[in-house]
Amino acid sequence: MESQTRLTGTLRALLQFDVAEAIELGALHTILGTSPSRREPAFRHPSPEYVRFERPPVIEHAGSRPVGTDPAVEARIRYFDYGVASVELQMSFKASWDELVLLAHRWIMSPELETCANDLLKESLKRTGSALRNSYPNWISEDYYIVQVDPISSADGSPVSSESLLRDRGPSIAQIVRGEDMPLSTSERQEVLQSSMSYHPTDLLVVGWVAAFIYDGRADAAPTIDLLEYANTQLLEFRYYDDVLTDVLADVYKRLEKRRSMWSRWRFARDAESLNTIRLDYQELAERTDNAIKFLSDMFYARAYRLAAARIGVSDYRNLVTDKLNTARDLYESMVNEFHQGRAFFLEFIVVIILLIE
Repeated sequence: MESQTRLTGTLRALLQFDVAEAIELGALHTILGTSPSRREPAFRHPSPEYVRFERPPVIEHAGSRPVGTDPAVEARIRYFDYGVASVELQMSFKASWDELVLLAHRWIMSPELETCANDLLKESLKRTGSALRNSYPNWISEDYYIVQVDPISSADGSPVSSESLLRDRGPSIAQIVRGEDMPLSTSERQEVLQSSMSYHPTDLLVVGWVAAFIYDGRADAAPTIDLLEYANTQLLEFRYYDDVLTDVLADVYKRLEKRRSMWSRWRFARDAESLNTIRLDYQELAERTDNAIKFLSDMFYARAYRLAAARIGVSDYRNLVTDKLNTARDLYESMVNEFHQGRAFFLEFIVVIILLIE
């Protein structure tokens, strides 16, 4: 495959922000004048009817706008009910392989994309902010990039297979997924390309922690892009609760290290209740995000999602949060026991006083 083959496709930047505890999708539809989608994503492979978003996110199209040196970047915002707003910036391209490597590097490293997404979301929330429940003053964010390449025709007119693509253009694909403008070592290239999968001989998905490469038609690639976006929203939510639990546990440890008096144990009930509330909030979030998409365990898109979740770090952050939740549970039980001991001592003390008075 010639390095100067003209490629067409799209570059996508997914810039996601955790803006609130939850978003009222019904209220948001009313504000935007939209209606709920009937079934998302539109899976093109055979799949049962229940493989869908339980509560489809609300989409707001924001039109075209210039970003840096790119004159026309299409923008849209997708709101998820668990409080995440995902801004997608999309641009079509025509380029050779060498040009695409440099274009992907510039796209991934561009600070203008995040600035544009941040400004766009703030502008939108001036109208839609009333649909947010317990909005956050400070947002944490994640960014992810997707390079989608349309099917390439070989000399005889047939589409180039994914096997040929990996064999002939593997080094370029690895650079695109890593966002590098310089060639990668053999070991690094192999590490990137092992995270690849195909459904048909002529489609390909390669997933990395910062970007993904999709070789497929634009319409056919849409469900895979939806799953990559969804996996990144999960990462964002687990990151948020990891930060919250880190701060809460640090505060609890400080209190426990202080010299305890009989009266200080009475405060443990309030502290324990606060800790338990955070545990319950996380469990509710985990249930909502886990059930946001229903999968059949052996279908292609379920495997694509698991691959993406593993590569971008969803599994790692979830394990971190689970460990901290177990610690929080142990601390909760310890604080409740301390409270009960303090109350029992106080009641015994009162009984003794009453007996002495009598």
